[in-house]
Amino acid sequence: MKKLFLSISIVAAIVACRPSQETKEAPFQMPAIDDIAMYQVNPRVFAPDHSLNAVAGRIDSIRDLGVNIMWVMPIYPIGIEKGKNSPYCISDYKAIAPEFGTIDDLKNLAQVCHQHGMGIILDWVANHTAWDHPWVKEHPDWYTYDEKADTIICPQPWNWEDVADLNYDNKDMRAAMIDAMKFWIVDVGIDGFRCDVADGVPADFWKDAIDQLRAAAGDRQILMLAEGKHSDNFTVGGFDMNYGWDYKDELVKVFKGASAEDLIKADKAEYDSLPDGKVKLRFTTNHDHSTEATPCVEFTNDRGAMAAYVASIFPHGGALIYGSQEVGYPEPINFFKYVPVDWTAKPEIYREYQTLISLYNDHPALRKGKMTAYPDKDVLVFEKTDAAERFLVAVNVRNAEKTFTTPSQWVNRDVEDLVTGQAIKFDATFTLSPFQYIIVEF
Repeated sequence: MKKLFLSISIVAAIVACRPSQETKEAPFQMPAIDDIAMYQVNPRVFAPDHSLNAVAGRIDSIRDLGVNIMWVMPIYPIGIEKGKNSPYCISDYKAIAPEFGTIDDLKNLAQVCHQHGMGIILDWVANHTAWDHPWVKEHPDWYTYDEKADTIICPQPWNWEDVADLNYDNKDMRAAMIDAMKFWIVDVGIDGFRCDVADGVPADFWKDAIDQLRAAAGDRQILMLAEGKHSDNFTVGGFDMNYGWDYKDELVKVFKGASAEDLIKADKAEYDSLPDGKVKLRFTTNHDHSTEATPCVEFTNDRGAMAAYVASIFPHGGALIYGSQEVGYPEPINFFKYVPVDWTAKPEIYREYQTLISLYNDHPALRKGKMTAYPDKDVLVFEKTDAAERFLVAVNVRNAEKTFTTPSQWVNRDVEDLVTGQAIKFDATFTLSPFQYIIVEF
């Protein structure tokens, strides 16, 4: 009887310690495409080795920015033959380089992301491989050759000498590529891909790949982001998002002196041809751009960088933060090598990004509402509205005090700057300090 009582007590204790169904965390759900706020991880700014674990160790800081998707740059083994240590020079599509960690480390990072309400996508390089990828010797017909048909070439017109160009006329290569992509979705549990040089790969391949990946994912939603700007990324390929390259180019020109009205034109040009439900990724920097200049240099200073970010993400959403910009990292980052970042630097910049993404998340009108622009050569001025909310955003794109004409419906209105909490009274005109921006609600 004592043994029976003891057994019952132990079972009761175990059951009592288990979380109830009501207290279990809900499974991760992919955000809607027009609700995405993305964070790009360059593992080489997190640690010189075991960097996937280092990223997982910073998950709270990343999550607290308000982002809901983590994009991880390539973590596959890197080619040595003709290599430059570029993570985009891949020698094995189904493995992880020891520098970054192990498959289990990536599975853990995916689980940690999901537990923190974030999806995780991997960089996928389908345009080319390393010269010492096994395919070069085992399947030489899977590559593109020169006019004499006797030498494999590097990708054109870029002339990237460390990689070999793949031949998308070969059906067997296509099938092997899709099989490798499925591995990361099905076996590892990631939530999609950012596809490198997407415009260099035939759109009909992307359609085949994306259709098969979605089928393999079953009930799980996956996100497919094209590093490209061609319309067939969407109309043929089936991507969810592609790059706002033209808008970024215009952003740089405007902050160097072109009219702020050109941003309104650039935004309209990108979205006029965009199918419903698709989104442009908008950014002030990424791993490519930060190799040359970080935002606080490209846009003059920290205040210019923040003004440019507001001008980037609020016209149509699609927000991206490149890991390091949230602490105002000032120097170029060469992603071919380890570059240590001081994550404690400039906490005020971190908090500002946090505030902006919080507004972006909390107010659907700000990221996907109707945009009404009020042209001005020195200040980007626009309203964002939906059925429930109405906002005015004004961004001084100059490193000097500038005055703009207040839209008539805002004249004599008392409002509060949602970023600083400062009270504002609009007269017929309003003056902004150098690179100042305001976001106010009607």
